[in-house]
Amino acid sequence: MVMIHHRYAVVDGYQIFYREAGPRDRPTLVLLHGFPTSSMMFRHLLPRLADRWHLVAPDHVGFGLSDAPTADEFTYSFDSLTDVTEALLTQLGIQRYCLFVHDHGASIGWRLALRAPDAVTAIITQNGNAYAEGLQPEFFVMVSDYWREQTPQTEAGVRQALTLELTRWRYLAGVTDETLVDPTTWTHDHDLLSRPGNDRVQLALFLDYATNLALYPEVHRYFRERQVPLLAVWGKSDPIFGPAGALTFATDLPDAEVHLVAGGHFLLESALDEVVPLVRAFLVKHL
Repeated sequence: MVMIHHRYAVVDGYQIFYREAGPRDRPTLVLLHGFPTSSMMFRHLLPRLADRWHLVAPDHVGFGLSDAPTADEFTYSFDSLTDVTEALLTQLGIQRYCLFVHDHGASIGWRLALRAPDAVTAIITQNGNAYAEGLQPEFFVMVSDYWREQTPQTEAGVRQALTLELTRWRYLAGVTDETLVDPTTWTHDHDLLSRPGNDRVQLALFLDYATNLALYPEVHRYFRERQVPLLAVWGKSDPIFGPAGALTFATDLPDAEVHLVAGGHFLLESALDEVVPLVRAFLVKHL
């Protein structure tokens, strides 16, 4: 049996939950989850990698089992979430690592790489976007309306993303066999989204998401200058970040490995057996 440890650390006064597995003397893989989930999205992946690598998967502030201060108590931005993640890695003594990023986790991961490029040995992105080409207009139209103007009408559009219906949709859209996806995933996420005050937390992050697009040119420059090894394993039917987002990595990283896999946004729920061999082969080659 592979031992997965469930730990807490106090970082900048906040209790941060993280999952840890694998030998600490092996190369480290830092796994950063997306919206609206938590490190729980890696619960099946960790045992499949822990034989050879050291794995750390934290819950961001406001997500999962980490502290969720109100929007008045904590400045919810991707810079702030990166600050906490960076401090956690420092506290754990992790100086060099491979990134595994998804959704919101990519926005944090890119910032970590820009702040300390020598720390990042390689990158695996599972529907973790870095190019405008990856933004599916059908989904991002309501978000861009909110960026442009914060009114009751535009806020109502973004609030749809906090409903049980859209949380379920995030998990099932693009999946050919919906019975492969455990319903407790979206019900668990929705329960956490529904905590008092968490709506304002998520609205703040949706508003701040515009800063990620502004950061893209800097991220692309980092790719071109560092030529960091990168694996993009992508649910090709993702209605949020489309396959063009995966293919465009090759623009700045000609040696990037890009695999479009049948599935949607949460690929690890329905296509784990396809993803794991790709990840293991990449890690063996570069770590």
